[in-house]
Amino acid sequence: MKNIIFSLLTLFFITGTINAGGPWVQQKGKGYFKFSEWWTVYDQHYTDTGQKDPNVTTGIFNTSLYVEYGFTNRLTGIFSGPIFSRNYMNNLISSTNGELLIKGEAINSLGDFDIGFKYSLTKPGSVKIPISASFTFGLPTGKTNGGTQGNLQTGDGEFNQMIQIDAGTGFNLGKNVFAYANAFAAFNNRTQGFSEEFRLGIEAGVGLFNKKLWIITRLSNVESLQNGETVETIMRTSIFANNTEYTSLGLEANYYISDKIGVSASITSALRGEIIAASPSYSIGIFLDLSK
Repeated sequence: MKNIIFSLLTLFFITGTINAGGPWVQQKGKGYFKFSEWWTVYDQHYTDTGQKDPNVTTGIFNTSLYVEYGFTNRLTGIFSGPIFSRNYMNNLISSTNGELLIKGEAINSLGDFDIGFKYSLTKPGSVKIPISASFTFGLPTGKTNGGTQGNLQTGDGEFNQMIQIDAGTGFNLGKNVFAYANAFAAFNNRTQGFSEEFRLGIEAGVGLFNKKLWIITRLSNVESLQNGETVETIMRTSIFANNTEYTSLGLEANYYISDKIGVSASITSALRGEIIAASPSYSIGIFLDLSK
């Protein structure tokens, strides 16, 4: 049962990943579109005390779409979510006699979708440190009880609402070397017995070769308010456990093949965690940037 619960918990880490960074909004009629593949495969996890324990090898693959569109010069709509998600678990074999204890299974489904809005609190282009506010709805569009044992999921089954504040700035590091930095703070209100969360993060990027190549790093932290139902209650209802916490570090590269089309690749790993997979995640994608 412990292995089952932790295999499900990885999805929280997936759906909790922040795709949009910084306070910058799209101009009216402009947009950004990204199609990507995200995955992680792991055979150990962080326990509720931050220690690592082994588990049956589990993998999750998300084919995702991310969209930003400027409704006005200060209001941007955002959509993010796996349009195809695959969660699998290998056979569980006894280490003493080699017998098959639990047969491996897999499910294919939608993941949980996020729909949100970002509003620039400062007039775009008028200040050196722009500030924006975002409000995001997490929709329970994924599957919560797949497989014969109901232990495979592509979503957490809860409707959440998150408010976030971003502040950042852009600057030059030298001739044809551009950079930016931003920080955010967010509060995530969750339903269905999940604990609320407080999130903090920083992000920095460097644009090289006249902004054709961008190298970005992100440090994110999620802390639970520990005000949800107990793990035992969640186990009986076959949904994600509460009180997942982690600090993650990510590195991403974006390269513009043309003025508007580019490719991206990233790796993210938890520096510390509680009730989360102890394995890096990877992503590759292609994007269309119509903001230029």
